[in-house]
Amino acid sequence: METGDETKFVSMPRIGDKAPAFKAVTTQGEIDFPGQYAGSWVILFSHPADFTPVCTSEFMTFAQMENQFAELNCKLVGLSIDGLYSHIAWLRTIKEKIEYKGMKNLEVKFPLIEDVSMEVAKLYGMLQPGESTTKAVRAVFVIDPKGIIRTIIYYPLSMGRNFDELLRVLQALKTADAFSVATPADWRPGDDVIVPTAGSCGVAKERMDGKEKDVTCHDWFFCTKKIDKEKVLNTIKKTAAK
Repeated sequence: METGDETKFVSMPRIGDKAPAFKAVTTQGEIDFPGQYAGSWVILFSHPADFTPVCTSEFMTFAQMENQFAELNCKLVGLSIDGLYSHIAWLRTIKEKIEYKGMKNLEVKFPLIEDVSMEVAKLYGMLQPGESTTKAVRAVFVIDPKGIIRTIIYYPLSMGRNFDELLRVLQALKTADAFSVATPADWRPGDDVIVPTAGSCGVAKERMDGKEKDVTCHDWFFCTKKIDKEKVLNTIKKTAAK
């Protein structure tokens, strides 16, 4: 859509949308996204630029945690508005020269997209004009095995991401799907989960009277239950290939 001043508004992807499709060159070869990732969860994320300190700390953290995401059937795909040779040189520098918080000799094995044209960044709303028109913000898209966007998180250029939170988001999404529950504030595997609101007055009364096994009601609309941490972790790993 265009206004009189010729400002263009681009419709950005939203939670529940199909992930916009694209083909691109990466440090691991060409990819067809999200088609080739069908059956897997994906974290697609952008960073402002190669050879920058905050981005370096993030890529080292992602590389160190890659196996934790892989255990949950989640693959990582990065992007910045830099060329392929810049990507390769930067990742080599990280492996050969950078040591940070005990992390060193880290090889980034997941693909990093070349997006000099900014086509993918624009497609996913990774360019935020109030921050920069030439650098992608720190966007995170969590995409499920059916190619549906399930979570979107944006960070400004100046702030590195919380990677424990990104892992928690994935755990919570998979737990909600596997057990048909919701997860409360600050939830971690092993914490109580929220059961759906009762669909009838009779069920609600049984819950309030403590007749529904393992369910604790704080009021008619707010009921929780315990799911053992090991059961949660084993289930979301077992369901990884679905």
